[in-house]
Amino acid sequence: MVDTEGVPAEERQDTVTALRGTLAADSNVAAVSPPVAGPSGGVVVMSVVPKSSPDAEATTDLVHRMRDQAPEIAAAGGALYVTGQTAMAIDVADKLGDALPLFIGVIVVLALILLAIAFRSVLVPLKAALGFLLSVGASLGASVWVFQQGHLNGLLDVAAVGPVTSFLPILLTGVLFGLAMDYEVFLVSRMREHYEHSGDPAEAIAQGVSRSARVVVAAALIMVAVFGGFVFNADPIIKAIGFALAFGVFIDAFVVRMTLVPAAMALLGRRAWSMPRWLDRLLPDVDIEGARLPAAAPAGPAAAVEESARGKEVSGAV
Repeated sequence: MVDTEGVPAEERQDTVTALRGTLAADSNVAAVSPPVAGPSGGVVVMSVVPKSSPDAEATTDLVHRMRDQAPEIAAAGGALYVTGQTAMAIDVADKLGDALPLFIGVIVVLALILLAIAFRSVLVPLKAALGFLLSVGASLGASVWVFQQGHLNGLLDVAAVGPVTSFLPILLTGVLFGLAMDYEVFLVSRMREHYEHSGDPAEAIAQGVSRSARVVVAAALIMVAVFGGFVFNADPIIKAIGFALAFGVFIDAFVVRMTLVPAAMALLGRRAWSMPRWLDRLLPDVDIEGARLPAAAPAGPAAAVEESARGKEVSGAV
């Protein structure tokens, strides 16, 4: 769309004609419709049909080359706008792509802070964040391998290859982060609880895995089954989302949390539960395991004798 209100009337036709000729000469343009002017004659619309598909990278490059003509139209006194469903989809994908690093950075930093407060450790939160990034990377890589490169098309009934939908990384990161941190807290909190009472890191790992493994496995299998059900949907976008989430949860639960986390904790030993003194003083002390709660009152005959003696003292005082 060209706004020629600021262009002298005698130059408007030449400006629009020159722009149409430039667009038609592009190597990726199949056709350019004749200019259609609005009621006032100052706004002109032309439809540009690319040779490539809407999702192709060549179409994105074409949209950028079309917008590169804006300074020339502005120099003549007008304004150039490139819009339509394809252009809007490209703009949304660019915005989401620019926001993704900041989005991942914010949630990783928040996870590091909260887990450091909960577990009084630096290495445990760092390990959890690295495991989450590994799960997201593996899921996105598998999605590209299947839906963008065309592998397993027959098995998954993928009609045609194409780029991964632009909002999939944002959606996958948010959902997988919540589930990954749930599994991490389930597993490591039991390790931390046993370590606080025994002081033995190896035994704490064994106790933590044995007590939490069934919960993590059951929760992961439920989520894999739920997300995996969407793979049978005919819509390629729904299919890609279901596959990415199911694969990501499977990798995070069974490879990262149930395999790599205990292995890393065993290698770190007591260092896993260490924290610099300056950071320990800075962070609030949250005793989620209840390690510093007072011991329970004694039970049995000794407690009864003690209670009886207390009763006699009170009676004598009265």
